Amino acid sequence: ERAQQMGCLGFLDRGHIPLVLQLLLLILFAGLLVAIVIQVSKIPSSEELQWEQTKQEKMYRDLSQLKSEVDSLCRRCPWDWTFFSGNCYFFSKSQRDWHNSITACQEMGAQLVVVRSHEEQRFLQQTSKKNGYTWMGLSDLNKEGAWYWLDGSPLSDSLEKYWNKGQPNNIGGQDCVEFRNDGWNDAKCEEMKLWICKKSATTCSDKW
Repeated sequence: ERAQQMGCLGFLDRGHIPLVLQLLLLILFAGLLVAIVIQVSKIPSSEELQWEQTKQEKMYRDLSQLKSEVDSLCRRCPWDWTFFSGNCYFFSKSQRDWHNSITACQEMGAQLVVVRSHEEQRFLQQTSKKNGYTWMGLSDLNKEGAWYWLDGSPLSDSLEKYWNKGQPNNIGGQDCVEFRNDGWNDAKCEEMKLWICKKSATTCSDKW
C-alpha cells in the first residue's frame, strides 16, 4: 500500500500538474484571444466610418433643404379656411345666433360674410346649400326694409334677385338674412344657424 502511495507521489513529481495548468492557461488564453478578435471585428473600418459620415451629411443637407422649402411656403388662407377669388372663407360646423356669429368671426380676425359679386354669391350659395341654413352679414335691424351689410354698405339692386320667392316677408320680426336652399331668406336673429366668416387672403409670391 505504501508502495502504491509512493507511486502516486511519483506521478505528481513527474510534473503532470504543471502540464494541466499549462493546458488550462492555454484554453483561457485562446478564449481571451477569441473575445478580442470579436470585439475588434465590431469596430467599423475607416471606409465604413466615412460612408456613415457621408450619409449623415446628406441627411443634414436634405433636412436643411426641406426646412428652406417649408419656410418659403405661403398659405393664402389659414387651415380649415377656403380660398376663393382673393378671399378666405370659414364655414362653421356649429350653430350660433346672428349676433354671436358676428362675434365668432371677429375673434378670428374676420367678418360675417358680405357678398360683393355674383360669382361670390354662387360660390357661397352652393356651399351653404350642402351644409344647411347659414347666416350672412346682412340685416335691416336699424330700419325695417332698409338692408345693410355689416360694413355699412347698402344692399345693391343687382343682388336683390337672390331673395327667395316671397322674401323678405318679415314674419314675426325677421331682421337678419340667411342662405337658404337656392337663395336668401330673412329670419329671426335669435335663431341658431351655421355661419360664414370672410377675410382677405394673404398675398403670396408670383409663383403662387
